[in-house]
Parts: sequence; structure tokens; C-alpha cells
Amino acid sequence: MNNSSAIRAFARKSLSGNWLNAVLAYLIIIGIISVVSTLQVVTWIILGSLTYGLYLYYIVLIREKAGDFNLLFKAFSFSGKNLGLFGKTLGLYLLMSLYILLWTLLLIVPGIIASYSYRMAFYILIDNPEMGVSEALKKSKEIMYGYKSKLFCLDLSFVGWALLCILTFGIGILWLSPYMLTSQTIFYEELRNEHGLTSKSKEDEINNIEETDSKIGGAIE
Repeated sequence: MNNSSAIRAFARKSLSGNWLNAVLAYLIIIGIISVVSTLQVVTWIILGSLTYGLYLYYIVLIREKAGDFNLLFKAFSFSGKNLGLFGKTLGLYLLMSLYILLWTLLLIVPGIIASYSYRMAFYILIDNPEMGVSEALKKSKEIMYGYKSKLFCLDLSFVGWALLCILTFGIGILWLSPYMLTSQTIFYEELRNEHGLTSKSKEDEINNIEETDSKIGGAIE
């Protein structure tokens, strides 16, 4: 696992030439959330699918050096049992939120630890769409064992950038958020490689994606 500065370096390389689209993808999701935020129930219902779409966009951005805005709404698929992929992302979001809430009710720190344990669940579901919700959470907890502090340090390394965003009256967050999401996605890619996980997805967008082991190593070196 590379350190935070190395991951950020590869994130910047991945975003080179794609900053505008990455910012627009983030803006689309945030815009939708802002519009429906007055209806809290609606927000809870669609947030899982929007999270899935945003993470999928950045996975494809990292692996193929390109992004498709249609990916943002990939989870709004109702084909199959239990509302299809939409139902699965909804279930994942609600169950993950419940687990984190229950741990937070004990103490703040256990809640934070739980949030890091389950952070990779949506990525895992993207690569393994046939996987169940509970299994995705379990797998996330498994691969994050021993790596939660590393991800925390990666998040912490953006504090300086966050402070600069304050000086821009929040406008800088439009660039910081894609930067952080790209870095988080690279973190997942390295975790996936270290644990020898392979994608079982049948999705067209994922089928033709090559492994990024050599890309990450070469770019950082």
C-alpha cells in the first residue's frame, strides 16, 4: 500500500485532462441531492444509488482514463428481483447507515471506526453486482482490517486543501471533492490488488477494464 502523498500523486495524474468532467460529475450528484434535500425521505431513498453511480464513475475514470455521465445513474435499474440494482444500493446504504449509527450511539470513536470499515462496500458491490448487501459490508470490513488508519491518514492529508477552500468561500470544494474521490478510489484499487480480488461484474462498463497494478506503480515511481 502506497502512502498518502503517492496516492494523491496518482490521483492528480488520473485527473489530468479530466478535471472538468470529474467536477461536473460531482456537481450533477450534489445538484440532485440539493434539489431533493427538502424531502428527506426521498434523499434517503436515492442516496445509495447516487453514491453507487458516483463511485462507478470514478472507478471507470481510474481504470479507463475516461468517464461517462450515464454511469452516474447506472443504479437506477429496477430489472430483476427486489427492485433490481436500485433496491440493492438502497439496502446497502440503509444497512450501512444503521450499523454506523448503532456504533456511534455507543461512542463517537467506534462510529468513526465503523464508517471506515464499511467505506469500500459500494466499490465491492460495483465489482461484484451479484453479491448480497450483507456480504458486501462483510467483505469491506475484511479488506479494511489493518488499513483503516491508512485511509484515515489519507483523508487527513487533505485538511490543508480544505482550509484553502474556506478562503475561496467554498468554491474550491468543487475541485477538492473530485480529488478526494479519485484518491479514495485509488486506495480501493490498491486494496483490491493487495487482497487479490478480481472483478466478477458482468456490466459492459466493467468487462473491458484492465487491471491497473502497473499503471499505479509506474505513475508513482
